[in-house]
Amino acid sequence: MGDHKEEPKVDRWKLAFGYVEMAVVKCAIELGIAEAIESHGNPMTLTELSSTLGCAPSLLNRVMRFLVHNHIFKEIDIRGSKSYSQTTISRMLIKSDENSIAPVIFLESNPVNQASWQKLSVRVLDKEPSAFEAATGKDVWSYAVENPAYNKVLNEAMACASKLDMPAIIDGCLGVFDGIDTVVDVGGGHGTILRNLVKAYPWIKGINFDQPHVVSSAPKCDGIENVGGDMFDCVPKADAVILKLVLHDWGDEESIRILKKCKEAIPQDKGKVIILEAVISKEDKTNAGLILDMVMLAHTNTGKERTLEEWAYVLGEAGFSRHTVRSTAAAPSVIEAFP
Repeated sequence: MGDHKEEPKVDRWKLAFGYVEMAVVKCAIELGIAEAIESHGNPMTLTELSSTLGCAPSLLNRVMRFLVHNHIFKEIDIRGSKSYSQTTISRMLIKSDENSIAPVIFLESNPVNQASWQKLSVRVLDKEPSAFEAATGKDVWSYAVENPAYNKVLNEAMACASKLDMPAIIDGCLGVFDGIDTVVDVGGGHGTILRNLVKAYPWIKGINFDQPHVVSSAPKCDGIENVGGDMFDCVPKADAVILKLVLHDWGDEESIRILKKCKEAIPQDKGKVIILEAVISKEDKTNAGLILDMVMLAHTNTGKERTLEEWAYVLGEAGFSRHTVRSTAAAPSVIEAFP
């Protein structure tokens, strides 16, 4: 048939039931399967595991069969008995583990967030300001202010994402903080980024800047001051400003306004704005940027992930003279913007 190329095979079941894996993983977190095996210290048989968790063995067997098939737990044979052991992935389901992804899964599986996905086509048709607003009647930030339980889930997920990304980001930031004494983290949430930063660079004094209702519950930490405010009005002065996964919540117009406020906050001679965000690129084989872009489309009014060209546009419009971009082992790249 000439130059006709065969289309890649598509897993039709994954298209129809892609949500199942997250739902079963959430079930495993809620049951505490990983915690039970970790506390036991050795692989556990189905009988031991079901007894510890208080589950019906036949039902738990079906869940574990699915999780083993998807390489989340490992099934091994011990003296003729089928047993379950941990994997690197399963340990990430332990809520108390420093590498736990449980808070992110709880946010994305939350009924409120799930409802916004059901309104995605409404948003694409431009009939509503956002899919989230179509589902809840409010934008995500207003909804979080008025619903403390959701606000807690949201903040814990953001802190979790920052904690997981920070080792790779710090490795990718070699030399970035040379000559920098003070840093303000705009939209810093509970201060997770700054706590990791001052640990890696102990000479740095940090300002954790976010909305008052967010920083009011941020833990106190030596070397970090929690400050409440509005980044659209004013940003505290510092040698450098960090924006991690903030600008992707906003469209170009709002992002340019935020960047201008950040530029006003730094000295013109040695100041810089450090942006930690995904950069959409055809070379990115992880698909992370494209997935996050759909998350922004579902959960925010104007947010989006950006290409290199789109980053150049917003930075230029905000008045920055030059910028550099370096990739990291995590989803966010490190973008340094200079006055």
